[in-house]
Amino acid sequence: MSSRFFRAASDSESESESEEELMSDSGDESQDAGARKGKAAQSDSDESDEDEDENEDDDEADDNKAAGVANKASRFLKGADSESDSEDEVRKVIKSAKDKRADEIEGMTKKIDEAQRINDWIATSKEYESLLRAVDRLRNVNESIPPAFIRCIAGLEKAIVDAVAKEKTATKKMKAPNAKAMNGMKQKVKKAVVEHSDAVQKYNEDPEAFLTEAAAASAASIPAPAPKKKKVTLEDVENAAKAAAAGEGEGDDDFQTVGRGGRAMNFTSEGLFKHLAAVMEMRGRKSTDRSEQVLILTKLLGVAESTYQKVRVLLALIAARFDYNASASSYMPIEAWKAARSEVDMLLETLADDQMYTVSEETPDYDDQVDRLPNQDGEGPVVAVRGSVISFLDRLDDEFTRSLQNIDSHTTDYIDRLMDEKTLYQTIVRAQVYFESLKQTDSLSRVVMRRLEHVYAKQDVIVTALETKRIEAQPALISRLVPSNDELVQSKGPTALVRALAIHLYKVPGLAAERLRTRAMLCHTYHHALHRDYHIARDMFLMSHLQDNISLADAATQILYNRVVVQIGMCAFRLGLVRESQSALQEIFASGRVKELLAQGVQRSNQYTTLTPEQEKLDRQRQLPFHLHINLELLECIYLTSSMLLEVPNMAFAGSDPELRKRVISRPFRRMLDYTDRQVFSGPPESTRDHIMQASKALQNGDWQGSTKLISEIKIWNLLPGADEVKTMLARRIQEEGLRTYLFSYASYYKTVSLSHLASTFELPARSVRGIVSKMIWTEELAASLDPINGVLVLHRLELSKVQQLAQTLAERSETMLLQNERLLDSKLGDKDRPGGERGDRERGDGSGGRREGRRGGGGGRGRGRGRGRANFNALPGQAVV
Repeated sequence: MSSRFFRAASDSESESESEEELMSDSGDESQDAGARKGKAAQSDSDESDEDEDENEDDDEADDNKAAGVANKASRFLKGADSESDSEDEVRKVIKSAKDKRADEIEGMTKKIDEAQRINDWIATSKEYESLLRAVDRLRNVNESIPPAFIRCIAGLEKAIVDAVAKEKTATKKMKAPNAKAMNGMKQKVKKAVVEHSDAVQKYNEDPEAFLTEAAAASAASIPAPAPKKKKVTLEDVENAAKAAAAGEGEGDDDFQTVGRGGRAMNFTSEGLFKHLAAVMEMRGRKSTDRSEQVLILTKLLGVAESTYQKVRVLLALIAARFDYNASASSYMPIEAWKAARSEVDMLLETLADDQMYTVSEETPDYDDQVDRLPNQDGEGPVVAVRGSVISFLDRLDDEFTRSLQNIDSHTTDYIDRLMDEKTLYQTIVRAQVYFESLKQTDSLSRVVMRRLEHVYAKQDVIVTALETKRIEAQPALISRLVPSNDELVQSKGPTALVRALAIHLYKVPGLAAERLRTRAMLCHTYHHALHRDYHIARDMFLMSHLQDNISLADAATQILYNRVVVQIGMCAFRLGLVRESQSALQEIFASGRVKELLAQGVQRSNQYTTLTPEQEKLDRQRQLPFHLHINLELLECIYLTSSMLLEVPNMAFAGSDPELRKRVISRPFRRMLDYTDRQVFSGPPESTRDHIMQASKALQNGDWQGSTKLISEIKIWNLLPGADEVKTMLARRIQEEGLRTYLFSYASYYKTVSLSHLASTFELPARSVRGIVSKMIWTEELAASLDPINGVLVLHRLELSKVQQLAQTLAERSETMLLQNERLLDSKLGDKDRPGGERGDRERGDGSGGRREGRRGGGGGRGRGRGRGRANFNALPGQAVV
């Protein structure tokens, strides 16, 4: 036996010596005879082609002989011989065109991975274009997309997201060409991901299963090669083992989970707490496999027998569901969210069926390794398990909102995700009924607030549909806080539901519930404004006094406050209360940050404002889902139209008076109108803003018909409920404001104006014209009187001429200069050089003593506050002092 091993060793040594001789120089003449013999057995670079062929044949023969000797000698030498044989066989394999194309794509993906590692997006872009062309060639020959391409685009998508996030926080920015290439790649990869969305989604869910399935499909379509030509690799062995394990698990119920150390884990009811403690111990560690923990807990739930065991496993399982990788995904995977929601339903149902167990955040210490039963082993009639159901509900709702924030709102995925709201609403109602039965005030108020937030901003049709689905799924759930199921599906059911939920939150005592009461008041007010109950919403809003301390509230409550203010303004506009609508929207639009204040967009950083990545992340987290947005274009249209109906008469009333021209109602509207006036040429209106600006100019010129036409042509009115009524209201208001503008502009040219002429000119009833003119006279906007006998308006011509206005300005400036000179004289001379008591009397302004006594005599003009000296100019011959 020893001679066999020695022989094998000598053979291996001779082979190693021959390999070393091949690496040496062929021209070395100092080699021994054994080296010459080994060199003769190998190919020499200086010999002819015929000698090379002969030597190759000799080498193959020698290799075959050596392989036979090795097979007889030792099994430990098979690996080396088979490896050398396989290398010779690889060079002789003839590949098909399909295999060549697959190898080409595989090589391109490797180059892309290499360029991606060094952050070279230029090279990545070039290779990616080549990869797309190669995939197009596969489509032309009706071949399936290789899994390497799916893996490549999925990896590129994640790499681009990581690179963009890293670029925002990096101090040293990426070079311009590389950044440009990365932006181009972003659009290309996004297009490819959308085109292969199903395959990419399957790959992201389980990459190994996807690749195994693709390999199995390709293997099924290709005939099996000859055994001698097949090269088995370690990867093939692993894939075969996984496929066998998957097939075995599907068909065999005795499949066992293998734990650490290779030991099989047997799940039984007796060992449940032991496995549960092991899972909880590993939770939170860096090397913990979250999916494995969920799988173990799912198996433990299947073997749990008692209520206590089910509650303990469900609490751990739901918490493990929420432990997703937040760095890799911005929101919880949808499938995991659905599983967590169904498990929360199971937990609530288990607790509701067995009232002997309850879940509480604060419980006495207990042994968590034994099964606890009521009235046994020192337990009371109710067993309290440490946990928090309301925190699970809050997390479910927050994850649902976060997923809507991150899904593109213009795709069908957003609609599909939004359809899950009805199941979430059912879970919230189930939790409300459970907490109501236990009389847990804190948890009940929080879940009621969650339910209120889901219904306050929706139309009655949507709320009725939600309640109908909920009643069909949960007919046995009855709550005493809200109306009955029959009342909820009636026409006034949604309003009654919102009122009942809000009233319950109003009654919650304690300072801790102050935020809930505030938000409930805002939600209730928003709901009334949404349903055109303006006066109720206004009174509730003003009586709450929230405007006094809203700056101390949190960001979410301030956003809700802004939404309520905007909705009240829109409600007033729908009812024709233009001035109230403009005053409500004025503060929001004056800031110039409507998107940010309503949480419908992120503020763009400029050279004057800098946002840190943390602040930008918080701003994005506060954004509302798209289905809760208020249309900003419609909002701007309402604000500008209201400003037009107020500003155009105000500008005509001011005329050329510099004091009155300083009184501006809407500065944003004035800036837009000034910009429109400065334009040399204005074409047909295209946007909503253009329509309103041109309508304003037409109203200034007295063309109320053209102004009405331009306003009615705005298409955004169709998004407003009751659009036809709004258009009719606007046409009537434009007629009325056109009449007021006409009287302000041309009153100085008339002595009397016939009321019937005004009524026919502006197509208004005579009674409306008389009412408008009487109101203008009463508010002292128009210096005139009515002659009811002749039916005319008598104008009093109290307007100042241009010379009178200039003289008044000169007098005011002269007075200002006189006062400045007197102050300067007092500061230089002092009080001792002045006559006694004169300065004090003048500074006190009591009018006693002093040389300026009686200078401020006379009246104050027409009552419009035009300053001193107006009476002297008004008391001209032929005019009376007002």
